[in-house]
Amino acid sequence: MLEVNNLNVAYGRAQVLFGVTLQAPPGSLVCLMGRNGVGKTTLLKAVMGVLPTREGTIFFDGDDITRAPTHERVRAGLGYVPQGHETFPQLTVAENLQVAREAAPRQRPETLNEALDLFPALRGLLKRRAGFLSGGQQQQLAIARALVTEPRMLLLDEPTEGIQPSTVQEIEQAIRQLHASGLTVLLVEQYLELALRLADAFVILDAGEVVRSGSAASLRDDESVRRLLAV
Repeated sequence: MLEVNNLNVAYGRAQVLFGVTLQAPPGSLVCLMGRNGVGKTTLLKAVMGVLPTREGTIFFDGDDITRAPTHERVRAGLGYVPQGHETFPQLTVAENLQVAREAAPRQRPETLNEALDLFPALRGLLKRRAGFLSGGQQQQLAIARALVTEPRMLLLDEPTEGIQPSTVQEIEQAIRQLHASGLTVLLVEQYLELALRLADAFVILDAGEVVRSGSAASLRDDESVRRLLAV
């Protein structure tokens, strides 16, 4: 579904990614891991076209999207949930969802209900401005907002960061349901135990390079992986 080849990305003169290569097969859940500042968010932004690539290629479902603008990537089927519970704070929950839904290439009537079924608490908050939601509610809204675009692949950037444990469980269950439904997921996550519970495969970045990758099962008893993830 997603194939990233030898990707180099820089902020001005400061290069952040160095020859990054990874694959996410259709229907897989791949966990992208690493310490803070190693380039995980930069990689997701490059895949979405928010950041330009210096070298390398990005293929989505067999099509080269390396130079495609972000809105075309969304219409092709990429959904993105950025780090930090980002919503439109002055818009209501319903308006946040509608703005995103209008970007969908096709608008099935049931799409909104399917997204809200994953996070039932949002149904009672549809008229509330997003800026007045808790951090966990904002994160649920951010995920629901990506889902109403009907993505074929979802990019999640640390969706459990700074969230209370009960909401983390709800988000984990939603990700599990989405994966079980056949949605391809690239998940940035620092919590190793969560990755072990959810992922099929993993990729670890360090200093902008891929230093380890493999099946999720190989993560469980690998102490070298734990050292790579230690703060």
